[in-house]
Amino acid sequence: MKKFWFVFCKSDIMLEKIGNGEYTIPYQEEPPTEVKEWTTIHNITPFDDSEVKTYMIDSPIIENERYIMSGLRASFHMIPRHLYLKAGKCQEILYWDMNTKFCGVCGGPMKMHTDISKRCENCGKEVWPQLATAVIVLINKGDDILLVHAKNFRGDYYGLVAGFVETGETLEQAVEREVMEETGIRIKNLHYYSSQPWPYPSGLMCGFYAEYESGEIKLQRSELEDGGWYHKDNLPDIPDKLSIARRLIDNWLETSK
Repeated sequence: MKKFWFVFCKSDIMLEKIGNGEYTIPYQEEPPTEVKEWTTIHNITPFDDSEVKTYMIDSPIIENERYIMSGLRASFHMIPRHLYLKAGKCQEILYWDMNTKFCGVCGGPMKMHTDISKRCENCGKEVWPQLATAVIVLINKGDDILLVHAKNFRGDYYGLVAGFVETGETLEQAVEREVMEETGIRIKNLHYYSSQPWPYPSGLMCGFYAEYESGEIKLQRSELEDGGWYHKDNLPDIPDKLSIARRLIDNWLETSK
């Protein structure tokens, strides 16, 4: 039976060329590369009618007529969306596997117990893949939105205020805290929009809308390089379409016409 094979080397994924500048994920019965005897091949949640497998290779595929290597982010523009989303799931499982080789309690070796869990061979401790939950919010003040350029952004674009949820707080409390910490302003009419898996490496982004209530912008310089209010007709460079930040902005622009 044919299967989808998501093959990674570090954070790069192997794509199959199908001509005319288009790519896909290898779909065949056997692994598309040599598999070492110690390589773990993971079973991933299948598509409706096809099994999904993923594994890691030690060296990238280069100068190959059939395959190329691509960064996971870049693959968003190269393969169908459902394959990109599944690739993200595969990357998260491989990242988890790589970082849970030994037990955090006794130091013993961890062994796969189910497709999404491991068990320590010494003390029996079980672990599962963990998600880092984050919030992101579009704040508007009339026809202006608050955009910021964070120090960790790869590029010159401006995005939305975002941050990780801390223990003991709700998603809404996390939004309000992050906005106050990073910009010094207060918000109102906060409401949920949508969420997005963010496999860089293991995140879940929860998107919100809110309105400006009060305060002057005072940027948290340890996190942000620049930021301010931008009119909807004069926006700077904004995030790529693969991100929920862009979906929040595009949806707001469409509904604010």
